[in-house]
Amino acid sequence: MALVTGASSGLGAGFARRLAREGYDLILVARDEGRLQAFADELARDCPLTAIEAVSADLATPEGRRAVVGLMASAPVDLLVNNAGMGYATPATSNTIDQELRLVQVNAVATLELTLAALHAMRRRGRGSIINVASVAAVGPSWLDSTYGASKACVLRFSEDLGYSERVRAAGVRVMALLPGNIRTEFHERAGIPERSLPMWRYLTVDKVVDACLRDLAKGKAISTPSARYKVLKALLHHLPRRVSASFAWDCGVRESVPVRQRRHPCRASRRANTPWSLDPR
Repeated sequence: MALVTGASSGLGAGFARRLAREGYDLILVARDEGRLQAFADELARDCPLTAIEAVSADLATPEGRRAVVGLMASAPVDLLVNNAGMGYATPATSNTIDQELRLVQVNAVATLELTLAALHAMRRRGRGSIINVASVAAVGPSWLDSTYGASKACVLRFSEDLGYSERVRAAGVRVMALLPGNIRTEFHERAGIPERSLPMWRYLTVDKVVDACLRDLAKGKAISTPSARYKVLKALLHHLPRRVSASFAWDCGVRESVPVRQRRHPCRASRRANTPWSLDPR
């Protein structure tokens, strides 16, 4: 049995399709009930031998998180994929505190709560795997004037600490953080970010990310960074002085990238208005 959050489209749907083909029964969780059920029906037609349960839950709320924890208490989940996430194309300094707290609840708190609930059950059974979708943005400056990177940094560090834990490994449980980079999904469209704002080479396909992630999980890795280009970027963000790496970042809310040479100060960029976005699937 596998449970995937943010499963109605994008990376979450990619995980669901791949896991169904591998013989997993599925619990699919997302906020948009209609869209989730439509995807579950489509997947059931494609994989008629797979048992699929679609559960609508808002992971920004304690009630939504408790509902998913309850599912894991009643069903033996062997693989948990914490993929649900959200963000805003507007800067943190323009958003309300409640908006930013909602982002932290979905990206960080829900991941921690569901991971710990699954981990307790998996340790009792002596087996299980957890994939937490973080971001290359968790490693160093990327989106500035935003809590997105900070929320994903929490996910990365939390997953690392569990993934490298001898106690967790000895119990037969694997925990891994996925740092996917930019993926060719509706992510940027829903965010109001035009594709031309990033070079085409930076985009990965959903299938490539899912394949690389599951290979790394099978190898027992604590962190998966699909593709050589993002491995290099991750290393640079990790090792370069912060002022240097920040010079390649940009303020959240900018529609077009501003070349470094045109900035009078690292990270300074236009603050044109942008449309807020929120994302269940990635």
